[in-house]
Amino acid sequence: MQIEYAIPGLEEEIKSIVSNATKESIEKYYKQLISKEWMNINEACEYIGVSFNTFQKFRAMGLKVAEIDGVKRISRKEINHFLESNSF
Repeated sequence: MQIEYAIPGLEEEIKSIVSNATKESIEKYYKQLISKEWMNINEACEYIGVSFNTFQKFRAMGLKVAEIDGVKRISRKEINHFLESNSF
């Protein structure tokens, strides 16, 4: 679908604004994610860049997950420690 713009350069300006807003939103989300001490499983998977299945394998290998009344949370420090101790 092509939109005709009456003002020259308006299309490029709109693209720039949308692109910058999207980039800023992604950066803000990532900064919030890496500054968060306790994450849910989906956030933890995203934090370390693995799938849910791989994350489950990490749990089987000893990654500690806190569970209180069915709510699971993973400490950023625990994830970092686990990754460092399994690095070679």
